[in-house]
Amino acid sequence: MIVVMEQGASQQDIDHVVKSIRELGLREHVITGTERTVVAAIGDDRAKSKENIEMLPGVEKVMPVLAPYKMASREVKKDRTIVPLGGTLGAAAGGKQVCLIAGPCSVENRTALLEVAHQVKEAGATALRGGAFKPRTSPYAFQGLGEKGLEILAEARDQTGLAVVTEVMAVDQVELVAKYADVLQVGARNMQNYNLLCAVGDQRKPVLLKRGLSATLEEFLLAAEYIISRGNPQVILCERGIRTFETYCRNTLPLAIVPEVHRISHLPIIIDPSQGTGHAHLVPDMCKAAVACGADGLIIECHDDPEHALTDGAQSITPKALGNLMKQLRKIAAAVDREI
Repeated sequence: MIVVMEQGASQQDIDHVVKSIRELGLREHVITGTERTVVAAIGDDRAKSKENIEMLPGVEKVMPVLAPYKMASREVKKDRTIVPLGGTLGAAAGGKQVCLIAGPCSVENRTALLEVAHQVKEAGATALRGGAFKPRTSPYAFQGLGEKGLEILAEARDQTGLAVVTEVMAVDQVELVAKYADVLQVGARNMQNYNLLCAVGDQRKPVLLKRGLSATLEEFLLAAEYIISRGNPQVILCERGIRTFETYCRNTLPLAIVPEVHRISHLPIIIDPSQGTGHAHLVPDMCKAAVACGADGLIIECHDDPEHALTDGAQSITPKALGNLMKQLRKIAAAVDREI
């Protein structure tokens, strides 16, 4: 349930509501909006009495939340959530500006990573992607540089001001990755790794949550709910394509999810056209379509020598191509009242 406070309710009134929610054996989540405050009660409240809370000073009404994803729902929070990415460039996901996260699929070596970091920044990126730990289908494929890769990413941030976005694959990696990264990425294969979702939810850093290969939208938002329910509301959803029967692309990129997420959730949603298609020649057009349909950001694989990339070279565009693409994306963003 959610407790909607009266406009102008005092902090004492809010604290009283919080105390009453705890006495019911539930956990509170206070959301301060532009006009009024809402207190969400987290937990199984089906057998709990709401009448006593409705009578408290400063309470306007108590409402049930119908969606199974309580905290991620627009029923709880009408205002769009804006998630700062970190770094020194002021990047955020969910506001008027469309954020651009770009970089190689994996950190291969220090020289190459630093060079591409400067190149993507020059092209217009506000955050740097790069995997230090890589989930690979084959156990014989390149698995990443581990902590050494994290150190290189942090050095790139120091040199460029770009926020660092990198994947965490296991619970025992969370603290290590959080030490270096600005945004913790949970990959598609781990979208329903609930122990990992809880672990990143215990952190106080933004989480980029990728949709599972066969996950429904409801399952996607329930995964986000795990993170938010642990006290971390800084969740950025990422559509990276789903598995279908098509063979012309690696995955099918369903862009209709963008307006639907905006309708039912307050969380920002960005698009990964690289994983979403698997082919570099499809990436620019899908970027344009994503911005046009209202995506809050893009995460693009960018490599200065895709032919010799250790991972996902076939779906990586060059920094030069990224720079050319940005000129077109700015025009499209302006047409839908956004900025890049």
